[in-house]
Amino acid sequence: MKRISILLFLFVFSFTTAMQAQAQAPKPDPALKKLLPLVGHWTYEGESKPGPLGPGGKFGGEYNARMVLGGFFMQGVEREKGAAGQMTALGIEAYDPTHGNFTSNWYYANGNVFSGTLTVDGNTFTWAGKLLVAGKQYLMKEPMTVEPDLMSATVKSDISVDGKTWLPILECRVVKVKPAPNK
Repeated sequence: MKRISILLFLFVFSFTTAMQAQAQAPKPDPALKKLLPLVGHWTYEGESKPGPLGPGGKFGGEYNARMVLGGFFMQGVEREKGAAGQMTALGIEAYDPTHGNFTSNWYYANGNVFSGTLTVDGNTFTWAGKLLVAGKQYLMKEPMTVEPDLMSATVKSDISVDGKTWLPILECRVVKVKPAPNK
C-alpha cells in the first residue's frame, strides 16, 4: 500500500510540475511581430555594382523566410545565381530585449559571414554590420523598403572599407510569390 501511495504521489507531483512549467513557458517578444512582413517566399532580380567585391553583374534568386523555434527567431534561406556563379546563404534574425534591437547573422556557402543588426522603421528593414569576405572585413548597410501591400520591395546595398566612404554595391527588386501561411 505504501508503494502505491508513493507512486501516486510521484505521479501527481510530476504532473503538477509539468503543468506549471507549461503554464510558465516563455513566449516570443511581441517585437518579433515586426518581422512578419518578411516571412514567405520571395524572388528577386538585380545588379551588383563593380567594387571591392568584384566586377558586378546581373543576378537573381529566391529568399524564403519563416519563424522557427517557437517563434523566437526568423530563419531566412537565399539561393542565388549570378555572374559569380551560384550562392546559398542561411540567416537568423533574433530579438535582443536587452538592447531593444534585432540581431542578424548570415552564413554563406562560400564561407562569407555577415553579422550585424536589423532595424525596422515602418516598412523599411535595414541590415547594417560587418561582412567578412575571404578574411577581409567590410562594413555594409542594406535597406529594404517594402511596398504598403507587403508584396514587393526594393533593396539598395552600400559597402565601405573604412567606414567613411560608402559605395553602392547592389540594387534589386524583390517580389513576394507566396505569403506566409496564416496560423
